[in-house]
This record gives sequence, structure tokens and C-alpha cells, in this order.
Amino acid sequence: MRAKKASSSSRARRTISDYDTADTSVIIDPSKQLRLEDLDLKLPEVPPTQVISIRLPSALLNEIRAIGSERDIPYQGLIKMFLSECVSKYRKKSVA
Repeated sequence: MRAKKASSSSRARRTISDYDTADTSVIIDPSKQLRLEDLDLKLPEVPPTQVISIRLPSALLNEIRAIGSERDIPYQGLIKMFLSECVSKYRKKSVA
């Protein structure tokens, strides 16, 4: 069984070294800079999420963590869910 392991690892080394022998620099033209549009890619104008920092009372954060644990939801996801529900309720009240 040891012979098989040695042969498969030497085969893997041979495969990796094959990549090292190929010169890929001819594929890349340093004089022509690629843009995202050249690759048919477009970045969103506004990122879908943003990082914020918020200070919460420790007791409140512990309560949110406990609720998240009960529901098997990460507490940060639970905070997002609570905020979303609260904003929806607020919007409905302001329209009515």
C-alpha cells in the first residue's frame, strides 16, 4: 500500500512540474491593459452590503445572541432580520 501512495504523490509532483515548464507570458500582452468591459464584467454601482459599526448595550446583544441560538440563526443575521421587519412596519405606518 505504501508503494501506491509514493507513486501517486510522485505522479502529482510530475503534474505540477509540467505546469512550471509551460511559458504563459506569451498569452499576456502587457502593452494592452484589460478592462472589466473587455471581459463582459460590470461592477455594481453600489455594493450590495456595507460594513457598519454599532455599539449596543451588552445585555441587549446577549439577548439577541440567545434568541439567535434558540432559532439557530447567527446573531448578525438575526439583527438584519429584526431591522428589516422594523423598517417594513415603519414604512407601512408612515404610508397609512
